[in-house]
Amino acid sequence: MTARITIFSGPKPFTLPHIATIQRNAIRSWLALGAEVDVLLLGDEEGLPEEANELGVRLIREVPRNRQGTPLVSALFELARQNSDSPLLAYVNADILLLPDFVSGALALQAGGRPFLGVGQRWDLEVTESLEFGGDWPVDLQRQVKEHGSLHPPAGSDYFIYPRECFKSMPAFAIGRAGWDNWMIYWARREGWQVVDCTADINIVHQNHDYSHLPGGQPHYKLPETDVNVRLAGGRMMTRFMLPDCNRQLIDGRLTDVPFSWRRFWRETEIFPLVGLRSPFLGRIGYAVFHPVRAYGEARAWVSRRLRNTRPGR
Repeated sequence: MTARITIFSGPKPFTLPHIATIQRNAIRSWLALGAEVDVLLLGDEEGLPEEANELGVRLIREVPRNRQGTPLVSALFELARQNSDSPLLAYVNADILLLPDFVSGALALQAGGRPFLGVGQRWDLEVTESLEFGGDWPVDLQRQVKEHGSLHPPAGSDYFIYPRECFKSMPAFAIGRAGWDNWMIYWARREGWQVVDCTADINIVHQNHDYSHLPGGQPHYKLPETDVNVRLAGGRMMTRFMLPDCNRQLIDGRLTDVPFSWRRFWRETEIFPLVGLRSPFLGRIGYAVFHPVRAYGEARAWVSRRLRNTRPGR
């Protein structure tokens, strides 16, 4: 039986005890979703082959990387397509717990019959121990979230559900660095797909952690590879797309339009040159009109970088 959805991810190394625990929890929650879901892990990070073997999960170890050794997002997406037969693919960050509504929500998106990208907010929860996924575990987890969790602001997304025909070509983004998740929303809007905010129907749980697994313990948005991601995306305008830029929403299993608001109207006016006309040049003009102070500061910073890079001896 072919799974309806293939969930894939590129976990971090399993060397830090807390990271190992929450990643193991996440993968086990995906496996608990049943036969309609296949799970595929990608990478050769330390401890990952042993964990995949213990959990009985398929693993593709050879993943193309950038010069810093970070796996490439484009490679993960292509390998997932090549090594699955599912009509739906879902990239999920390896610290995310999924509930059964992930499956029902994904199938509701597919029933719409059009190309789509499903994204949504997460619930943040402190998890420090191994979780059990027997009995009424979804009810128990939802109770913990209700009592101790908090809804994360609508910034990036920790999962991306899409038909396997979509995202066949992507820039060589570094995974785990900022920018590429925003680009996903931008690109889907640009292509005219339904970009669906699934927050109301799909509850995902992010297990909180620090940044000790990253170089220098810095947040991902401060790393040099993030600057490369932004450049590959086409500039900062393409990496400012967030969940409020979705044009559809999933509520009670039904796809509906996002309600009108003046704030949304002006945002749609701002991004129309990018997603409607597909013109980065006009997009820059629109950005300068709507955000003159910010655009001026970024232009000055760009000129300053150019001058530094053209000085003799550099």
